[in-house]
Amino acid sequence: MPVLPHTLVVPANPEDDGVVGEQHEDQEHGAEPARPPLTAARAREITAGLREAMDDVRRSVAVLAARVRDAHATRVWVPLGHSSWESYCRAKFGISRAQAYRLLDVARALATIHGAVTAGPEKSRTRDTDPGAAAALDYGLSQRALIAVSGRADVVAELITRRLAALAHSGFQALDAPTVRTVVRQAVRDVRTAPSPAPVEPAADPAVTALRAVVDDLTACSHQLGELVLEIAPAYLSDTAAADVLAVLCDEIGESVDNGLAARRYAISGDRRALHGTVL
Repeated sequence: MPVLPHTLVVPANPEDDGVVGEQHEDQEHGAEPARPPLTAARAREITAGLREAMDDVRRSVAVLAARVRDAHATRVWVPLGHSSWESYCRAKFGISRAQAYRLLDVARALATIHGAVTAGPEKSRTRDTDPGAAAALDYGLSQRALIAVSGRADVVAELITRRLAALAHSGFQALDAPTVRTVVRQAVRDVRTAPSPAPVEPAADPAVTALRAVVDDLTACSHQLGELVLEIAPAYLSDTAAADVLAVLCDEIGESVDNGLAARRYAISGDRRALHGTVL
């Protein structure tokens, strides 16, 4: 039988022809046909649309958290005839007990973070006229991130408080909403990625106990040094720029620039690992 023009002849074994085999495999897996290359302008437009959609999802987490918090605080299930938050969520939204309480974890974690942001007078510009407004809770955090830190929300809050205070103390003038948002997201990221500290068992050897006390004292002194260094080299400077500023000071006090920078990083982050290899 003659082969008609433009008719694709598929070999009996697709492996005999690599190109046809790949096309056949793509079709089996539901791959979309190849499209013409995007222009740079169109690629930027698609990227902007993706970013907007992601921002909408993150904002919805803040809205959901605010409404869950209010619903639970007012015991919304009681007048509707339900015995508990769990049974209310299962009946009204079809979600499991675990999902119902994860919603509470998200709401509580976000409320704790927001409390840290609005606690100090230097953060008054971040306050909303209505403290319960969902917009005030939008720090660009995903539900997964909030669930991950829900058990350590107090650690996140302490880190946020310390970093915002360090920025304000160093004379940083742009403590506006975008800056605060960045600080919050970085604190959540740091707590999520930091390993949980191992429990410290009481040492049987008194010498070990004494050594731990010395390390704690040295760490406290390093934090004080770091706060003083921040007055000269504010937190918004890079390590390279800060090193230039600190060179004369460190020479005067008989301290190395590396140690001064480590103490500065510790004052900003509150993480002892900033001192490893230098002070500790």
